[in-house]
Amino acid sequence: MSTYIKVPEDIEKRSFEIIEEELGEKVKSFSDKELPIVKRVIHTTADFEYADLIEFQNGAIESGMEALEKGCKIYCDTNMIVNGLSKVALGKFNSMAYCLVSDEEVIKEAKSRGVTRSIVGMEKAGKDRDTKIFLIGNAPTALYQLKEMIEKNEIEKPALVVGVPVGFVGASESKDEFKSLGIPYITINGRKGGSTVAVAILHGILYQMYKREGF
Repeated sequence: MSTYIKVPEDIEKRSFEIIEEELGEKVKSFSDKELPIVKRVIHTTADFEYADLIEFQNGAIESGMEALEKGCKIYCDTNMIVNGLSKVALGKFNSMAYCLVSDEEVIKEAKSRGVTRSIVGMEKAGKDRDTKIFLIGNAPTALYQLKEMIEKNEIEKPALVVGVPVGFVGASESKDEFKSLGIPYITINGRKGGSTVAVAILHGILYQMYKREGF
């Protein structure tokens, strides 16, 4: 009969130990607040290249923590991100995540204008002054749209943008162009990323603020 670890917190604990062991000297490249995020991204993807691709800019972690502590809304470019985030952890800080890409009005407007639902969803989210954090894991068009709105002063500067769209068309370019804004920003350089990575990054911040029971 096979023996294996069955307790969830023990599995996660051992996984993070393995990750730190395999990172070796590279752990010294990250601050005490950055390292838990890097480890959680690797835990989610089983891909150590993320340690070389992740980038933190302009006090992103501290700014994100401050916004969460005050309570805020978090706009996500996919429902997968919304569903993946811990409702319990967010609720501890009176924060909530939402997505508009499946909203009927967004779908209708995007079709009539011939643009992506991600663009229209971002336009609407940007008008909500309680939305302080943006998690973009799928659509480069969402990151481009957010950039344009910030440049035109159509939106208050976000407390944190996690820009990690994945793919081959505009993903890498949109991440690079966003860097010029000086916004608190966490990104994955290049083509890699995705909704699960966006979730891992925010959880990497949240779980430094909130101690889960049993972990």
